[in-house]
Amino acid sequence: MTEFPLDRSDIAGVVLAGGRSQRMGRDKAGVMLGAESLLRHVLDRLSPQVFSVAVNADAAAEAVPVMPDRIPGKAGPMAGIHAAMTYAAGLPAISHVVTVSVDCPFFPTDLVARLAASLERPSQIAIAASEGRSHPVFGLWPVTLAADLEAWIATDEKRRVRDFLLRHDVTEVAFPLHPTRASLLDPFFNINTPDDLVEAERWLEALRA
Repeated sequence: MTEFPLDRSDIAGVVLAGGRSQRMGRDKAGVMLGAESLLRHVLDRLSPQVFSVAVNADAAAEAVPVMPDRIPGKAGPMAGIHAAMTYAAGLPAISHVVTVSVDCPFFPTDLVARLAASLERPSQIAIAASEGRSHPVFGLWPVTLAADLEAWIATDEKRRVRDFLLRHDVTEVAFPLHPTRASLLDPFFNINTPDDLVEAERWLEALRA
């Protein structure tokens, strides 16, 4: 039985990279930020925080396990979270899975530790927040919720992450802005458009200074 509170050995990590990327005009996972793809940036940030990593996508140009959505029809981010839960449930001794988005290359290096520390019981979900806004795809999920999530996706027309969270016991963890040479960076800054990518390049330089 998994002991509580959780530690790194209890938690798998999955990068959600199966979105349509319509505003970017191409697959975000392969978009280059500096010398590396967004997927590589995110994997490098996530890997030290979890026991194992994988990618929710149809394919990925990295040597990591890849799992497509198990629910057909591009059912949105909740289908990716369901795939993450199902994948993690099949790993030995893993009780939880943390999900992160491929278009957020600056998320906190203590994301998983702080989400795990916030849990008061194993059945809780922990999600990240910054500047008064929640970021529900950055969540720590019990893998036992996979069946409930699958049933909910099949019956809920809107399939919004927040609506699923309302059905469960959730704790929210606020993360501070990150100081850089330029100014304060929201660690959950996400890249949706080519203009966002230009801004991300500036943040990358400011972080390296």
